[in-house]
Order: sequence, then C-alpha cells, then structure tokens
Amino acid sequence: MPTQAPQSGPDVNLWSNAEHSKGYLERADSIPHRREGEATLLEFLPERIARFLDLGSGGGRLLGLVKAARPNAEAVAVDFSAAMLDVLRETCCGDSKTSIVEHDLSAPLPELGKFDAVVSSFAIHHVTHERKRSLYREIFAALNPGGVFLNLEHVASATPSLHKGFLAQFDLTPETEDPSNKLLDLEPQLVWLRDIGFADVDCHWKWRELALLAGTKPD
Repeated sequence: MPTQAPQSGPDVNLWSNAEHSKGYLERADSIPHRREGEATLLEFLPERIARFLDLGSGGGRLLGLVKAARPNAEAVAVDFSAAMLDVLRETCCGDSKTSIVEHDLSAPLPELGKFDAVVSSFAIHHVTHERKRSLYREIFAALNPGGVFLNLEHVASATPSLHKGFLAQFDLTPETEDPSNKLLDLEPQLVWLRDIGFADVDCHWKWRELALLAGTKPD
C-alpha cells in the first residue's frame, strides 16, 4: 500500500523495518474505500469454514473480520514483519483457535495443512510477479475442494496518469511511493488463477488500484 519511503530498487522490501510497518498500521484505517472492499470479501466467504489461512496478516485486521464472521473457524495467520507479529500476538493472545506463523511470502509456503478459505489483504503485491504466480499455485494446493481464495489487493493502474491520480489520494507521487510495491495489472492475475485451475474467477470489487481478486477450487 502507498506509504512514503526514500529507498528504491526492484528487490526492496521495507516491511522488515519496524518504523515502516508501524507507520502503515497507524494509517490502515484511513485507506479510502477499504471497508467496502473488506465487506465484499466477507460476502464471498463460504458459509462453513473449519480452517482459514490469512497471508500477510499484519496487525490482524482482516483476520479479525473473518473470525467475527465465522467465529467457529480455526485460523492460521502468516506474516514476517517483527513489528506486525508483535501486534498480532498481542491481538490474538489467549485465542486458542488462532495459530501465528512467522514466514516471508517471498519464499514457498511451509506445510500448513488444508483450508476452506485463504484470504489476504494488501500483502501479495510486495513479492515479485514470478513469486505471485507460484504463490497462487501454492494457495490452490492448500485449499480443500470448494474452498475460496479472496485477495484484497493493490494492483497496477492501466496508465501512468491513473497511477498518479491514485497516489494523489495519499499525498504521494511516483517518486515518494513505497518502493516495496511490485504492482501488476489485474487481468494477468485473473488469467493466472484460471490457468492454475480456479473456477468462478473474477474481480468482485475495485476502486482505482484496490481490487478484490477471487477464485474457487472446484469440488
């Protein structure tokens, strides 16, 4: 997500920096239209979820929303930022139904078992495009038949002008946006999901560069 940072380069990922992570948490509630995307994500959750996986859990915002919607579900939350993990552990303290796994999404997922839903919020765009595609394959493999993948994501604009317009909503420019972002167009990602084997692939919600990508593993 947009956040001001001075460094640059294709391999930059500032989310291991505590100040960077804490700055995002302070702004998370102010992201325009975020609640609309989250509400739409919740609409597409299966009615019955025994276990779900939250990739890039951050401070646990989406994790909490899904748990509130499906209170009987067990959850696995994955993140690699030390600052985020501290907040997540505090948030989930005493919650026996939630497991927290420290893992960087740039590396293959560890064995976590099977899930009825895999969700993510503004996390996967921080890995390379090649890794995005391989991660989508791993998510497909981790889903039970009938399980859903719901990815509330930051995607690329169609033109540089539209990208500048999006950044302006956050008082940023292409020179001051987060260099950790590795944005990709929406359409190629939907094609990847279909090629991997997901059914009912679609973008269920979109505002500028924020979009909800979704697919279901066939029964």
